[in-house]
Amino acid sequence: MTRLKIALLAGGDSPEREIALQSAAQIEAALDHTKYDITVIDLHHRDWHHTTPDGRQWQVDKNDFSITIDGEHKIFDYALILIHGTPGEDGRLQGYLDMMGIPYSSCSMVSTVVTFDKITTKRTLAGRVNLAREHFLRHGEAWDAEAIVADLGLPLFVKPNANGSSFGVTKVHTAAELPAAIEAAFAQGGEILIEECITGREMGCGILVTREKEYIFPITEIVPKNDFFDYEAKYTAGRSEEITPAPIPDEVRAELNRMTREAYRACRCSGIVRVDFIVTPEGKPYFIELNSIPGMSAGSIVPKQARQMGMSLGELYDLIIADTCRK
Repeated sequence: MTRLKIALLAGGDSPEREIALQSAAQIEAALDHTKYDITVIDLHHRDWHHTTPDGRQWQVDKNDFSITIDGEHKIFDYALILIHGTPGEDGRLQGYLDMMGIPYSSCSMVSTVVTFDKITTKRTLAGRVNLAREHFLRHGEAWDAEAIVADLGLPLFVKPNANGSSFGVTKVHTAAELPAAIEAAFAQGGEILIEECITGREMGCGILVTREKEYIFPITEIVPKNDFFDYEAKYTAGRSEEITPAPIPDEVRAELNRMTREAYRACRCSGIVRVDFIVTPEGKPYFIELNSIPGMSAGSIVPKQARQMGMSLGELYDLIIADTCRK
């Protein structure tokens, strides 16, 4: 049997680089190597390389998306993208693969551009899901702390418009804290969002839609031990509790599933994504963000959801590869 030659693309250029490498290691171990010829490629700026067991590094030829190792030339059939942040979640890598004619596992270039840019996501989903009110600022624009607080109330969140894993995100409790929070967010990019704080329980909702079937994963409740689900709470053992399936009423679960489907369709997603919400004490879900390439490390949410529904990571990626390989 001819094995599908897969480039498992990991790393990337964002602060989420190490998490992406952990995700890739877990997925490589889960995939069936009798079906797939897998080469892990670490992308870091212009350096796209594979490291062989002896420690030598071999560069990808970006002219035809191939690699030559010890004289053996391999042109890849498929790209499995496990890069969080840039260039995996912002459309750049997808654009390159489209030009190369290589199918890939994630959302399309257009979809990833939409879902990585928070204000564009919100504008796309307006009227379809419940959204927190926000102020959108570009670097250099004037702003008034008292006016923002008067409009949005306290506490509120300040976050980069295009980033992941809560880098640069601050929960602000007083107007005096706002300048430092804005500075921290602008350190991650030239555009930021200042959002009202929706109080409630955080939920992570995984979804995969193939040509044959829709897979709605068990919902996970995320209970951080920090002030919110920041980077430490996401990736440090013991800093959050993740309960799957979430102990919520059936009507709340149904509404979360509906909004997850709406977000997936409206943003024209493909492959597996995770949509995050806050559910108020009254049971009303508010959209937080859509992760077009959700974490797949040992501590990540989606692998736990897959196990809860009786599906291994290998089986999950068999479905994704079979569906997206036909693009």
